[in-house]
Amino acid sequence: MSTTESREVMSDIKSTKSSVRTELRPGADEITAYTDTYFNKTRAIVGKFGDTPVTYAVFMRRPVISATKLALDWLESVAEARDTKFDIDLRFDEGRWVGAGEPLMYISGSFHDLVDLETLFLQKLGAACVAAYNAAAMCVDLPNVAFMAFDARHCAGPDMAELMAYAASVGSARAARKVGAIGFVGNATDATAHYFGQERGIGTMPHALIGYAGSTVRAAEMFRETHPDESLTVLVDYFGREISDSLEVCRRFPEMVRNGQISLRLDTPGGRYIENLDPTQSYAVLERHAPDAIRGYRTEGELRHLIGGGVSAAALWHLRERLDEGGFEKAKIVASSGFGPEKCKVMAAADVPIDAIGTGSFLPGDWQQTYATADIVEYGGTKRVKVGREFLLQK
Repeated sequence: MSTTESREVMSDIKSTKSSVRTELRPGADEITAYTDTYFNKTRAIVGKFGDTPVTYAVFMRRPVISATKLALDWLESVAEARDTKFDIDLRFDEGRWVGAGEPLMYISGSFHDLVDLETLFLQKLGAACVAAYNAAAMCVDLPNVAFMAFDARHCAGPDMAELMAYAASVGSARAARKVGAIGFVGNATDATAHYFGQERGIGTMPHALIGYAGSTVRAAEMFRETHPDESLTVLVDYFGREISDSLEVCRRFPEMVRNGQISLRLDTPGGRYIENLDPTQSYAVLERHAPDAIRGYRTEGELRHLIGGGVSAAALWHLRERLDEGGFEKAKIVASSGFGPEKCKVMAAADVPIDAIGTGSFLPGDWQQTYATADIVEYGGTKRVKVGREFLLQK
């Protein structure tokens, strides 16, 4: 499928920058309450015995993609509130690959004004940089697929949702530069849609609407009657009739199918196979469409993504076959359910017929890997750092 066709899976929301302005939190008057107590106590000591200029080195212990804007914007706002200036030596522009242990940046300024900020600017760095890395990897592996950031429901509140939406946009932009990927074209909420050049969040229906309507087709009809000017993405796994309900929806809206306005979203749980599929048939489907994907050694996880239950590569090819046989070649397929970096790589190997993916699985899976660290490497013009961190000294 072409890049143009993949883009058409989205509704006709115009790509215009939002006027939403993100509040930079915590505010200057909240810093004491949200920072570590030992930093507050150190600030009081420095205030008593005399200030000195310092330089912090900020780094991570694993490779990441630089996603520093939210942290830098916050530091700038604090500097303004404190009537001071922080000099930032940013070593990697936004979207650049950063090696493990390489300083992302050096921050210089008054020790008294910086010492209580470490906890808070690190919170805005680590998770964003790892999520950007994951998002970039996913988009690079599937460059012709439109991704939608559906991470908000998995985030620990609005601050994290802000970080993750920003991170997905950074990773997506890197993939676009590197391989011409479509990348992330939107996200679920209005508040962070501006990171993707949108005014509004995107999405059509949750499973709850199918349950309310009593049938998949009726839910599609209700959506169409309520939002007549939008394209339609229909969940088809609620009743375990992924194939039957997909075909019924297409028969109900043939003109929309011909116009490329119908997408079928597969979100089958991993505990069962989609309608009319089992392990043996899954192998047969991939043998017809992507035989190289199932030849040679595969890990247990890779095999699960290829021929296991849920939204597997075989399931997606099976749905595509049935749609094409029914004369609905222009009906699009949207996939969701655990599409993180590993699954996207396997899907690429199977050349799956996906037009779009809705995912929040670029969120870091191992939270320990998101820990950013800052060490002071210079006090009053004298280079000094704790033993073992000499590699952070500015060169």
